[in-house]
Amino acid sequence: MSGLLALLDDIAAIAKVAAASVDDVLGQAAKAGSKAAGAVIDDAAVTPKYVTGFSPARELPIVWRIARGSLKNKLLFLLPVGLALNEFAPWTITPLLMLGGAYLCFEGAEKVHHLFAHKQNHVADLPLEEAVDAVHLEEQKVSGAIKTDFILSAEIMTIALSEIPESNIWMEAATLAVVAIGITVMVYGSVALIVKADDVGLMMSSKGRLSVVRAFGRGIVKAMPGFLKLLMVVGTAAMLWVGGSIVIHGLKELGVKWLYGTIHDIAHAVAHSVGQIEGFIAWATTASLDGVFGLILGLILILVVSKVILPIWNSFRKDSDKVSKH
Repeated sequence: MSGLLALLDDIAAIAKVAAASVDDVLGQAAKAGSKAAGAVIDDAAVTPKYVTGFSPARELPIVWRIARGSLKNKLLFLLPVGLALNEFAPWTITPLLMLGGAYLCFEGAEKVHHLFAHKQNHVADLPLEEAVDAVHLEEQKVSGAIKTDFILSAEIMTIALSEIPESNIWMEAATLAVVAIGITVMVYGSVALIVKADDVGLMMSSKGRLSVVRAFGRGIVKAMPGFLKLLMVVGTAAMLWVGGSIVIHGLKELGVKWLYGTIHDIAHAVAHSVGQIEGFIAWATTASLDGVFGLILGLILILVVSKVILPIWNSFRKDSDKVSKH
């Protein structure tokens, strides 16, 4: 009897440890995932454009295909690579974060540039008539979305990994897996709701029994174009803010501290001069200055890519084509 009681005590102790471990994983995952908010918002803002031009019946299947590709990116590729780098080459995390932050700045600045230039150059924005058929177009859109997701997922996973406290590799793997699954469900669940909102509104406006329901449905239909534009603006601002912040913090970690210190001092001076809600004012000022830095960095990168990298790449391709012909 005493042996049985001892066994039950051991089982209870193991259950408590397991429960504590689950709580730790969930807590760390929530904290790490919150740090990747900018990339998450942009992911949710960017994805709806990939279902534009398709029949309503194909919208949710396309979102599901992209979501599966996103999970594959995170769990099969990025998670093991991230853990390996963190275990054997932790010094690479900060440069990789900065590289991802610079990419976010580039993407955000490119959107701002396109807004003023009134043109789109992304492959994913090809018009319908250039596609051979609907199946080919769908494959093209899904492939482009998964490639874009890979970059944003790499940034999300790297940010999350950098925020996880030092622990054993299994705890880090479990935390990253929870972050990956949770963020994917949140992003693509939101995308599914967004792309189907107008259909729901149309159904409510045409089949609603009460006038208030029909009016609400019409309101949804009218509001969706403006909401999508607002979502894109928020996503772009988040990219610039998060990307700029990552690069600035990375420079600080590498010993270049003056930029971080200058922004910190300006933010606290502005907050102190206002005298109310100082914490929020300091955060908003810091985020704004980080975003301005991100926009400037992104515009510089656009010039470097368009004036230096692309000409070199095109020249290399032409030389390769000449060699292959001979």
